[in-house]
Amino acid sequence: MHSAIARREFLACAGVAAAGLGFGSLAGRLVHGADGPAKVKISSPTAAKMGWLVGCQLYTYRRYSFFEALEHIAALGIAHVEPCFFLSLDKARPELKTNEDLPAAVRKELKNRLADRGIAMSSFYANLGTDKDRAVKIFEFCAEMGASTIVAEPPAEAFDMIDTLCQKYSINVAVHNHPESPQSKYWKPENVLAVCKDRSKRIGACCDTGHWVRSGLDPVECLKKLEGRIVGFHLKDVAEKGNRQSRDVPLGQGQANYAAVLAELRRQGYRGVMTIEYEHDSPALDDDVATCVAFVEETAKKFAS
Repeated sequence: MHSAIARREFLACAGVAAAGLGFGSLAGRLVHGADGPAKVKISSPTAAKMGWLVGCQLYTYRRYSFFEALEHIAALGIAHVEPCFFLSLDKARPELKTNEDLPAAVRKELKNRLADRGIAMSSFYANLGTDKDRAVKIFEFCAEMGASTIVAEPPAEAFDMIDTLCQKYSINVAVHNHPESPQSKYWKPENVLAVCKDRSKRIGACCDTGHWVRSGLDPVECLKKLEGRIVGFHLKDVAEKGNRQSRDVPLGQGQANYAAVLAELRRQGYRGVMTIEYEHDSPALDDDVATCVAFVEETAKKFAS
């Protein structure tokens, strides 16, 4: 997510975007079996062998409901998904958001949709704060859905309570960074490390490389600072360094030096979900996401050769 403002404002433009944009070039590639949707054929098998599990952050497909977005993600060969707490679950039931408030019957429906496509909800972007009852509800939702990591930006005073819940539920909390701003508490690694200090290894960073570039930071140097505390990753490249509003571009085509980023992750022995969050929405969205997946896979092949 680009910012809290973007999360609020996307609702205002989503209707306009949906009116003009359809499935685009992906439409002909959606495949269903005789008895329903086919299982995902993973498009990044070499990366998966390295422990790099390519996923998709649902903010990428924010103009669609979760259930619609699953069709795009499955067709692209992506087997992991990270929902957002504020995004719609089902176009037919716009009141339902993909979060811990879903009724039990709808949660079951969600689990079945994922299972039918062979997609795992491996992480969840949550509104995690100081309210313990709400936090417990979020952890229980993630445990039920099989998510191993909660991505969030909690206030510093919440982390003692959160770390206790991490131990109880065996779920990580990955602190996400937005671009530098008065509202962004964790835009630089030092701020993330401050809330990790003296806490369990289940508290760590969700590294958003694109936002580091927008903040004028060097992603490779940021990764080095966070070594040992990386528990989540948002794959993102952007066109301009130091421009907070810079648009996303496919991995390897921007200023993040993505070959070096992935080489540093390999050096550190990172294993886990690597979630594509592509914020620039356009008719070419599916192709842009496919290009990002291909970049990770081709880089993995180079490392394996």
